[in-house]
Amino acid sequence: MKLFKQIIAVSLATTFMAGVALAEKKEVPQFIEGTTRVSAAELVDLVEKYDDLVIIDSRKKSDVAKGYIEGAVHLPNTETNGASLAANVASKATPVAFYCNGIKCGRSLKAAKIALAEGYTKIFWFRGGIQAWEKENYPVVRP
Repeated sequence: MKLFKQIIAVSLATTFMAGVALAEKKEVPQFIEGTTRVSAAELVDLVEKYDDLVIIDSRKKSDVAKGYIEGAVHLPNTETNGASLAANVASKATPVAFYCNGIKCGRSLKAAKIALAEGYTKIFWFRGGIQAWEKENYPVVRP
C-alpha cells in the first residue's frame, strides 16, 4: 500500500509539472512597459540606425544550434543578470534588442525585464523572434 501511495504521489507531481509546462507556453504579452516592441523589418532598421546595437538571443543553446540572427549574442534568459549584461552591452544607454523563439516563448520577455530592472534605457523587444525573422525570409546563420 505504501508503494502504491508513492506511485500515485509521483504520478500527480508529474501531471502537475506537465500542466505547468503547458501553461508556460501561452502567448506572451503584447508589450513590455519600458521597452519598444519591434518587428523583423524594424529590427533590420535598428541595425542600420545604431552601429552599437547589441542583439541578444535569449534562447537555449539547443535552439540557437538550429539557427540564429547573424551577429546576435547568445545570452540565455536563465543566465541574464547585471554582470552578464554588462559583459555584453557597452553601457546602460547602448541600444539592446532581445529575441527568442516567438510569441509563445517567454525567454526574451524575461531577459528584457531583467535589463529594465538593471537600468538599461534603450531596450527593444523583438516579440516575434526567430519564427517571425524566418517567416520574412531574413538570413539565419545555421552552425
